[in-house]
Amino acid sequence: CSKCPFFPPHCYVYLCLYIKKENYPQIFAFFFNSFLFNFLLKAIGVSNQRETTVVWDKLTGEPLYNAVAAPVSPGPSDPAAVVPSGSSVPAAGTCSVWLDLRTQSTVESLSKRIPGNNNFVKSKTGLPLSTYFSAVKLRWLLDNVRKVQKAVEEDRALFGTIDSWLIWSLTGGASGGVHCTDVTNASRTMLFNIHSLEWDKELCEFFEIPMKILPNVRSSSEIYGLMKAGALEGVPISGCLGDQSAALVGQMCFQDGQAKNTYGTGCFLLCNTGRKCVFSEHGLLTTVAYKLGRDKPVYYALEVSTFQSV
Repeated sequence: CSKCPFFPPHCYVYLCLYIKKENYPQIFAFFFNSFLFNFLLKAIGVSNQRETTVVWDKLTGEPLYNAVAAPVSPGPSDPAAVVPSGSSVPAAGTCSVWLDLRTQSTVESLSKRIPGNNNFVKSKTGLPLSTYFSAVKLRWLLDNVRKVQKAVEEDRALFGTIDSWLIWSLTGGASGGVHCTDVTNASRTMLFNIHSLEWDKELCEFFEIPMKILPNVRSSSEIYGLMKAGALEGVPISGCLGDQSAALVGQMCFQDGQAKNTYGTGCFLLCNTGRKCVFSEHGLLTTVAYKLGRDKPVYYALEVSTFQSV
């Protein structure tokens, strides 16, 4: 929004890099300057783009690679952005975003050594081996960024999608932040078994991802932790859904067969398949729709995505 003093138009530096403790007062003063609103606010939920990948240092709270993001077809006024030195956003930070195709060679290399048959990944995750999902972005970082490699070797690295980064940062960061994600975001990493609802050891071995850096997987509706600073200190963070699942829930598609379609950078259609994990023979993705409580059942969806919508 052009009225926002923090994030100007055409800025592809991602918000996760601005969420630092010293910036909390400005951010929350801008968005929550009404006493009545603060009085009525009982909980916070997080919704996020699902596949964008961050690796950070759990001791310092700093991400471990320069923030690089680009639209699908950058024009002269929309260049790929690298955080400049001297910026209010820390220069040391990473977001490997969903549109990023730098992992194409990683996918080609992995596809040559899939064990058994080509359904090894899809049968566990509902997803094809693709540049789109988090596992190959993380693999690329581990292969190409020495800071990330060194942090993993020294047991300082944490991995997460944007929800994990936000929840960890807002619940204390390096001073005891909660490292977690929900089932909907986990299901888009290509490391999560959508049947057992756990990180899959065989998948982690295939992608050579150390399981110790992965967040704890929680339901989409429970208290993950409390805000530790700013105007909302003490308010519980009690909801987490990937953006497309959040849209499905927001449109109240709770019945088997109900679907939503949303348009933005991409076009995403999700159809609730209930408690049944349905695999498509026509190229659709199988994903976790939501799990609204620790002891509640998981619901699944079929998804079709178009990367650019007009």
